[in-house]
Amino acid sequence: MESYAGVTGAEGPLEVREWPTRQVSVGGADLLVRDVPDTAPDLPPALFVHGLNGSSLNWTALGLMLNDTVRGVAPDLPGFGRTPLSGAAGIYEQADLMIELVERDFDRPLHLFGNSMGGATAVAMAGRRPDLVASLTLISPALPHPRMSASALWFAAIATPRLGPAVLERTRRLPFDRRFEASMALVFGDPRSLAPEVRAAYEAELRRRDGDPWVRQATVDGARSILRSSVAMPRRSLWADAAKLDCPVLLIYGGKDRLVDARIRTKAQRAFRNARLLYLPKSGHVAQMEHPDQVARAFRQLIA
Repeated sequence: MESYAGVTGAEGPLEVREWPTRQVSVGGADLLVRDVPDTAPDLPPALFVHGLNGSSLNWTALGLMLNDTVRGVAPDLPGFGRTPLSGAAGIYEQADLMIELVERDFDRPLHLFGNSMGGATAVAMAGRRPDLVASLTLISPALPHPRMSASALWFAAIATPRLGPAVLERTRRLPFDRRFEASMALVFGDPRSLAPEVRAAYEAELRRRDGDPWVRQATVDGARSILRSSVAMPRRSLWADAAKLDCPVLLIYGGKDRLVDARIRTKAQRAFRNARLLYLPKSGHVAQMEHPDQVARAFRQLIA
């Protein structure tokens, strides 16, 4: 089976296996950080950065599949997962926090993974501190797009003062089951392919954080940050950061992604000096969750 519903072991689907957690204070934020279990201490480090409204749990299957190759760490960014919001939750604020986390936890360059807004954060981080990054794996990164899409209009609406909070508040009043199904359809290429245990775990986590008081503000801050990055001057844009990087880069796009237009993959491959491209026609916005086996294989080829 192509989807991660088929990635199973003696304990069931990898996606539902929890990693050990710890609290880390960096930059005024108290991050919940998950460490991939059963990894050797001498393996090269890796940092997994989730996207807008995501969490460290978005990396569970991929991290476990790579635990013989890298020593992975995945934080819940401020306002998401189990980390309270502290300050703004934008791309560059996240990049600064991740730089501080890396300097605190690691003594050598690491393999950096980013999905969606986390991909933009990873590019900003690598652009500021290329010395910290051994390789960069970007899954549907939220890089500025020349075409106005439905998702771009949504981000613009959420980022608009008064309108954004009002839209989110109105959405929050809808029944949870309705919002959950809409989220599944938006994020996954084929939600029906998910194993029942995986779907249940994903639903339980979204339901748990549904009442967190900071989620709406974190979503607005993130949307505004993505919008600002899309209108930044060329020399200060994320594309300018991309052009600086010499490390190996793996770009992954899904043909059924409803949030990031996969047609930008050609521009992205040209922007990075040393990039490989993996295009997954059946994947949606979270290829590391839907096709972790293919993502893991491509990453191993990247660093081989």
